[in-house]
Amino acid sequence: MASPLIKKNSCYLAARHLHHHFSLLFSTTSPKPPKFHSLNFIKMEGENEITREAKENVNQTKRKIFVAGATGRTGKSIVEQLLAKGFEVRAGVRDLAKARATFSKHGPSLQMVIADVTEGSDKLVQAIGDSEAVICATGFRPGWNLFTPWKVENLGTVNLVEACRKLGVKRFILISSILVNGAAMGQALNPAYLFLNIFGLTLVAKHKAENHIRKSGINYTIIRPAALKDEPPSGNLVMEPEDTLYDGIISRDLVAEVAVEALDLPEASCKVVEIVSRADAPKRTYEDLFGSIKQK
Repeated sequence: MASPLIKKNSCYLAARHLHHHFSLLFSTTSPKPPKFHSLNFIKMEGENEITREAKENVNQTKRKIFVAGATGRTGKSIVEQLLAKGFEVRAGVRDLAKARATFSKHGPSLQMVIADVTEGSDKLVQAIGDSEAVICATGFRPGWNLFTPWKVENLGTVNLVEACRKLGVKRFILISSILVNGAAMGQALNPAYLFLNIFGLTLVAKHKAENHIRKSGINYTIIRPAALKDEPPSGNLVMEPEDTLYDGIISRDLVAEVAVEALDLPEASCKVVEIVSRADAPKRTYEDLFGSIKQK
């Protein structure tokens, strides 16, 4: 069995390789054709124009990302930010009517597919399709069934991971939560930890799913945000190692931005990060933020 250090280095090298590959494939820079003034070179100039046009058509190929929980408040922001960056998105939803109303203004780059994470990995294989990466932003609807959080936050996420393994999808990003390991942090009596676990052991379920992802062999990034707010971002992003933060607040839009930025960053490979907004925090690049996290 490979040591944790070898597994970590393998994840990092794989991410570097993928990043280099996609940078080459989707580069928008094409070599300029030489300027010829002799009539003897008119045909050659035309061939260069055709070649450049063909390269530009290749560069216009869009990369496809699957988003689970796409009509949730965080999931919706993830979808919109992916589309704004030129990705194609397969939006996994449970209610197509709600999805059409939520994304009524978006064009052909957005595909909406039925995807209930609690129904097993085989159906999710069909939903994910030819997507190259998966971002999981699922959440459960509060109700009297205390098993629902466990079905969605643990078993549902496990189903997504297993679908990725069947398809060979190599990138998985999970939106989790701070305090998922609260008991081990000495935060067992933290009101937020107690409140969220009263309703179906929500944080325990999330932590269980995180552990499955970490053992899956997939290049993952697990993002643990502080308490979520619907208002636009304020302050600057603070990123800490796992099991560090136990309070704070952050905009859903900023959480979505972190998830989208993590897709192609080698520094985000195989890491668990905790995030919050703070007014007094310095502005830092995502490369710097993710690079500063040393994974346990």
